[in-house]
Amino acid sequence: MRKISFFLFVIFISINLFSQEFSRKDSLRGELTPLRTCYDVNYYDLFVIVDEKERTLERSYNKIHFTAQFDFDEFQIDLAENMEILTILFPDSDEVCDDIAPCKLEYSREHDAVFVKFPRTIKKGEQSFIIVWYTGYPREAVNPPWDGGFSWKTDKNNNPWIGVSCQGLGASVWWPNKDHQSDEPDSMSITVSARYPNKVVCNGNLRSDTTIWIDYFQDYFNQSEWFVSYPINNYNVTLNIGDFIHFQDEFISEKDTLDLSYYVLSYNEEKARTHFEQVVPMLECFEQIFGRYPYWNDGFALVETPYLGMEHQSAIAYGNNYLPGYRGSLSYSGGLEFDYIIVHETGHEWWGNSVTTNDIADMWIHESFCTYSEALYVECMYGYEEMIKYVNNQKRFIRNEKPIVGCYHVNNKGSGDMYHKGSLMLHTLRTLLEDDKLWFSILRGILIEFENQTIDAFQVINYINEKSGKDFSVFFSQYLNHVELPEFQYKLIREGRNVTLQYRWKAIDNFDMALLVNSGSSDFWIYPNLEWKEMSLGKIDSRDFKVIEEMFLINIKKVK
Repeated sequence: MRKISFFLFVIFISINLFSQEFSRKDSLRGELTPLRTCYDVNYYDLFVIVDEKERTLERSYNKIHFTAQFDFDEFQIDLAENMEILTILFPDSDEVCDDIAPCKLEYSREHDAVFVKFPRTIKKGEQSFIIVWYTGYPREAVNPPWDGGFSWKTDKNNNPWIGVSCQGLGASVWWPNKDHQSDEPDSMSITVSARYPNKVVCNGNLRSDTTIWIDYFQDYFNQSEWFVSYPINNYNVTLNIGDFIHFQDEFISEKDTLDLSYYVLSYNEEKARTHFEQVVPMLECFEQIFGRYPYWNDGFALVETPYLGMEHQSAIAYGNNYLPGYRGSLSYSGGLEFDYIIVHETGHEWWGNSVTTNDIADMWIHESFCTYSEALYVECMYGYEEMIKYVNNQKRFIRNEKPIVGCYHVNNKGSGDMYHKGSLMLHTLRTLLEDDKLWFSILRGILIEFENQTIDAFQVINYINEKSGKDFSVFFSQYLNHVELPEFQYKLIREGRNVTLQYRWKAIDNFDMALLVNSGSSDFWIYPNLEWKEMSLGKIDSRDFKVIEEMFLINIKKVK
């Protein structure tokens, strides 16, 4: 498999490397330099005070606990350049520092990167931490969650209703961290203070909830401490502030009971209780297909947000207004009346949250598998034929404007086709395997093999190749790295009563995907490549020949 890995690396890197221009800022954000690889984050202790009146974060800090991977005396963290760093402290017991008062560290800034200098060499294997105090006006979201930041809204009773979304943009838009998907803390504490009587909801489990007086504001604040007991990627860390009411349910599986928590605006409780009844059957389907919910000890939660939705780990953002489909439209849900946002964002708990990519260029692993999980949910709830309709309905959303894979090391994601084109790519792969037992074992196997890890695309593709016993490297390159779909070209030539089929693929080099066709009686496989082939179809009506196109994502062209 080592040769396959190298081949894939060449394909994925060479195609995208020079496809567009990037800046120094992009490299600082996306590249893993020694200033980042020198340390591994173990734990974040984030403390935030939110002033909704001024739309600021005040007197906040993050304790970054880390382990040195090799000797260093400087490393990089990240915080949006519009946010002010008050000080960076290093509570070191070394004699270089005062062993009572923490050391203030020197640092420099370039764009969103912060280069922190230590007073001594941090040795390989050493565990330590820094405290970054900061303040400022975090970026306001323009079109959340796609163009993210803070959403400063009010509900219909004029109460503050606040949320944050930052996938792609980066968590450093509002808190200091090592802002690269390849490094997740093993666990995390999130403490948020919001003006009384607003309630705070974050990821994980609530540890404490108290009302305190803050002299600086001359006001009372609700302070909530939440704890995440699993690895979490930075963009999934969130806070929600509002006039929430909390109610609970349970999902009982064969092994255990999962706590379900719902945080909704107080006046929406009644309709939320009815609408969220679809959650338990959905979790039953996903557990059957993908295995145990990956954040069992932290529980499952939906939090009502002023934006459409986001897969915030164990605190899923929900803003679909208790409507079926996508904002009430059934176009995305193929005419079925389930809540698209609940299903899609929950799918991300497995695909994107538990299995996370090292580089956002490989974001298709999050979105393609998650969008395909919608089809599997439909198959579970409504049957195989409805799944076929659902997944083929996704074809109309494909644009084929640029490759699905982005450019590596510059924080660049690829085309939005990673959702529906990627889903149909996986549907096509299932067809090619001709073995559903194998297919579902591969899906679950990926989730087991890479659970709570950060990975690269070639690891997933190599896993599929290994478990299937076939090399799908060219197949993935065609769909992920190239705009055009493979085009099946064919001719039907009649000689007397006999019909001859001539056929080939128009596709990238070495593409030779099998194809399922029918000439009037039953389906059968043909094996086109880039060269013209021919076969006799016997005495048939030419109009009876067809490609079983609902099982594939391809273009078809009849050549005269």
